[in-house]
Amino acid sequence: MTIESRPVLLVTGGGRGIGAAVVRLAAQGHDLLFTYRSDAARAEATAEAARAAGARAVALQADIADPAGRAACFAMLDREFGRLDGLVNNAGITGPTGRLDETADEVWEVVLRTNVIGTIACCREAIRRMSTRHGGKGGAIVNVSSRASTLGGGGEWVHYAASKGAVDTLTIGLSRELATEGIRVNAVNPGLIDTELHAAAGLPDRVTRLAPGVPMQRGGSAEEVAEAVLWLLSDAARYVTGALLPVSGGR
Repeated sequence: MTIESRPVLLVTGGGRGIGAAVVRLAAQGHDLLFTYRSDAARAEATAEAARAAGARAVALQADIADPAGRAACFAMLDREFGRLDGLVNNAGITGPTGRLDETADEVWEVVLRTNVIGTIACCREAIRRMSTRHGGKGGAIVNVSSRASTLGGGGEWVHYAASKGAVDTLTIGLSRELATEGIRVNAVNPGLIDTELHAAAGLPDRVTRLAPGVPMQRGGSAEEVAEAVLWLLSDAARYVTGALLPVSGGR
């Protein structure tokens, strides 16, 4: 594959966790732009790992929940790469844990603004660049959802689960809307994955505590989710669209 022919992938929230694993694996066959929110040192380390694998990789500090951050992201994409072949919507937050009757409107607004509005807006911009209806060459979108969309998150984060339910519905509807325009739209639904998400929500022992309830008796890794994402982006999944793929050890 020549440098000129390498497809370009945009990964939101690519500085750590599942997003960083996607960037590292995708670097074997893609050039990349990925966003991160705050940890510049870790994002640059991820970018360097991608470059070591042969990719052209650009890390951009941008909050996908903020319209200005999204605008900066796609402006850099157009300026640095001039094309887009795939989008992974990974940026997301859980918000604090708590029952619904103890959760303020502000928590719902922040979570939905990132997980739902941010994802929708990035899809819209990607469609404008990839859809054959707009003169594009097609591509693939993978949304990082969660098994919480089905399990519901009761007692911990119903707000997060509800936001991922919206992502699932978006994935199905958008896949049908774009099926004749060269764009496949799928989602991965990770289960109990050993990343920093749990500690950020105030539950650092969550994976260890809940692992016995997983049929495979363990939490998953970010790399295992990333491998599923890369499959959905690949030509091996060329007849797959509208899928919600559980990566959950059977949970």
